Amino acid sequence: MSADTIALDHIDGVEVAARLVGGQLDDLLIDTDLPRPGTIYRAIADRPVKGQGGMFVRTPDGPAFLRQVKGLAPGQPILVQVTGYAEPGKAVPVTTRILFKSRFAIITPDAPGLNVSRAIKDEDLRDTLLELAHAEIGAPETGLILRSACADGDPDAIAEDIRAMRDLAGAVLADATGQGPEKLVDGDGPHALAWRDWGDPAEVVTAPGCLVTLGVRDQIDMLRDAQVPLAAGGSWYIEPTRALVAVDVNTGGDTSPAAGLKANLAMARDLPRQLRLRGLGGQITLDLAPMPKKDRRVFETTLRAAFRKDPVETALAGWSPLGHFELQRKRDRLPLTDVLK
Repeated sequence: MSADTIALDHIDGVEVAARLVGGQLDDLLIDTDLPRPGTIYRAIADRPVKGQGGMFVRTPDGPAFLRQVKGLAPGQPILVQVTGYAEPGKAVPVTTRILFKSRFAIITPDAPGLNVSRAIKDEDLRDTLLELAHAEIGAPETGLILRSACADGDPDAIAEDIRAMRDLAGAVLADATGQGPEKLVDGDGPHALAWRDWGDPAEVVTAPGCLVTLGVRDQIDMLRDAQVPLAAGGSWYIEPTRALVAVDVNTGGDTSPAAGLKANLAMARDLPRQLRLRGLGGQITLDLAPMPKKDRRVFETTLRAAFRKDPVETALAGWSPLGHFELQRKRDRLPLTDVLK
């Protein structure tokens, strides 16, 4: 299989979207019964958290936590949007910076102006898209970003997308001061997210059971194993603990002088995909195979290049005094082991 493939199916009645690149599972989205990222609430300010600069707010789905609040009084209604999944025992994280995001357009109420994705380099196309945006929005009080998918999009479809997001934003903002907590917009599920964010050309398969026929179920089963095999008999392990995600690289039977560097580079290239598929985030510590300090720059360059294309926000913190490499990754997905029992 050479072409990219998107499979839209269900597992035990749960919506699932999978993206395969050259037959290898590259991304996986699985629905849950928890509030989805992107969900918008009219929440009610509850109580501030001293020392953290935040406040708990009430939503119809339970408490949520809002950081960096100013001038917000208990009992006041406020629009908030879910930014990710909560850590165990903690409230759902939310923000007041609301985004209305679709395949071609993002409406940004708090950031006026019309903008085109930097990924679109063709100046004539950028001018054409800006003209289309002005025709649909005019001089907006809210902002509009035209996404990179517009480069291959039909102008009529782009215009329709802009109108849909503009009208949705207007309806939600008009309902911001209602009484009591209320869910105003549900976050997108896996199938909608695949349409929205997996914009590259791909064959889309929607036949029931396609996850099995395309081999996705087998690859998901492999993700339940902490061990990831490497060439030449090496392997690496990726194991979540309560505090962090531990990654351990082993060279196996390879005793050549460059064995450690080769194993570490192979792990670095595959790490973003493995974290993405397994739904792992938070603090990540890499216990690498032995390699000379002079090779650290090559390793860092490879690791940064691998994460550059990853959609999940990840900060590469650097080396610890013990020679471990540390990362901090946004928790925008639940662990695979939690969503598929």
